Amino acid sequence: MRNYLLRRFLQAPLSNSRSVPAVSLSARRYAVSAPLIEEEAETVVFPREGPGFSYGLNWALAGKGVIVNDKAFRNLKSPELQQKGATIAESLSGLPIHVRGDVFGGALEISKAQFSKLLKQVTSHLSSISDIYVHDGAIGSSSKCDAKVRVISDSPSAILSLSNVLWKTPTRAVSHDSCPLTVYVASSLSPGAMEAVGIGSPGKNGFIAADIERSSLILCGKAFSDTNGIKAALSALSGPIVSARGGLPLSARLLVSGDSVILLFAPEDIVRSCSDLLVSMDAGVILSSQGVAPFFQTGNSSRPNLYKLPAAVILASSDSSGAIPSVSKLSPGQATFHFLAGYQNGKFTPAYNEIPLSANPLELSKAVLSKLKDDQIPAFLINANEGEKLTTGKDFVKLVQSTLTKNVPAFKPKVVRRS
Repeated sequence: MRNYLLRRFLQAPLSNSRSVPAVSLSARRYAVSAPLIEEEAETVVFPREGPGFSYGLNWALAGKGVIVNDKAFRNLKSPELQQKGATIAESLSGLPIHVRGDVFGGALEISKAQFSKLLKQVTSHLSSISDIYVHDGAIGSSSKCDAKVRVISDSPSAILSLSNVLWKTPTRAVSHDSCPLTVYVASSLSPGAMEAVGIGSPGKNGFIAADIERSSLILCGKAFSDTNGIKAALSALSGPIVSARGGLPLSARLLVSGDSVILLFAPEDIVRSCSDLLVSMDAGVILSSQGVAPFFQTGNSSRPNLYKLPAAVILASSDSSGAIPSVSKLSPGQATFHFLAGYQNGKFTPAYNEIPLSANPLELSKAVLSKLKDDQIPAFLINANEGEKLTTGKDFVKLVQSTLTKNVPAFKPKVVRRS
C-alpha cells in the first residue's frame, strides 16, 4: 500500500519528465531508502520541480483531499490563464447558497453529512482530471486581521474570475497560515453527482455550499460566475477568523471625503445612488487597530488597500414618520442601538446586514460599542427620508460632509402625534 501511494503521487510527473534524464539515485542523491522499496526491488527517480509540479504544493493539496493527477498550476497571471483556455464567463446572480453553521439570514441549510458527501464528490473529481489550478489570496488587506484563502479549481476561467475578487497575498502566506479558507471549484462535475448529495436539483447553473466549521466553500457548475454570491459566502466564512485575529467584520462601505475616511451603514437604495463616490459597492469592511480595509478588491489600483481609522461613523436610516431628526449626533450607546436595529421605514435589518452573517448581531454590536469608545470615533444618524423625497446620491454625500463640519445636535427622538 505504501508503495502504491508513492507511485500514485509521482505517476504524473514521471510520465511527463522527458527533460529529466533517468539517472541512478545515488548519483543525484534522490534515492529512496532500500527498505522502503525492497519488496519490488525497483528504483524510483524523483523529478525536478518545474511548472505545474511542486512537492510542497502537491502534499498541501493532498491534505485537502485532492491528489494531483498530473499537474497543478499555482498563481498564474491573467495572460498565462488565458493561454490555458481561460475566458471571462457571463456573470450570474441569485444562485442558491447552502450554509452549514450558525448563520443569520439569507442562506439555505445543508447538513454535515450532505456537505461531507458533496466534498468527497468534489475532491474525487478534482483528483481525476489532468490539470488543476490553484490561486492564493486573502479577504481583507491587513496582514494581521485578514483571512487567507486557497482556491483549488478544475477551470482556469474560475481562477481568472476569483483572482479579481481576492486581495493578493505574499508567496507561501497561505501555506504558513494556521486556518486558511479553502474554495473548491468543480465546474465540470456532473449534475447527477450534485443531485446525489440530496439538497435538491442544482439547476442548469449549479450552486454554492459553505461549511463554517470546515472553513470550506464549494462552487459547483457555473457558480464561480456568481460573484455576489461568492462574496456573501466568503464573508460568512471569514467572519470567525477575522474576529479571532482582532478585526471587526462589518457590513459597511467606505466614503472618502478630503482627508477623512467615513464608515457608512446605509440601505441599498442609498448605496446604489452614490456608488461612484464610494471606495467599493461591496458591503464588507474589516475595522481593526491598523485601520479599515474592504473585504475584497475594489477594482481601482490607485486606491490604497488599507485606510486609516474612520473619522466618523454614519448610520443612515429611513423614517418618513417624522420621529427621527434629519441629522443628529449619537452617543456610543445610541449608535450601537441604531446599528443593531438597522431601522428602515418600519423594517429592521440587524447590523445593516443583508447577506448570511456568521456573527451574532448582538455580540457584533457589543464589539462596535467598544470600538467607538476605545478609539473615540464620533457617530451620527442621518434620516434620509425625513421629507417627502428620499435624499440620495450627491445630495446625500453633501449632507454627510456637512454633518462632519457643523455642530450637530444630540439625538432626541421627536414625539409624533397621530390624529
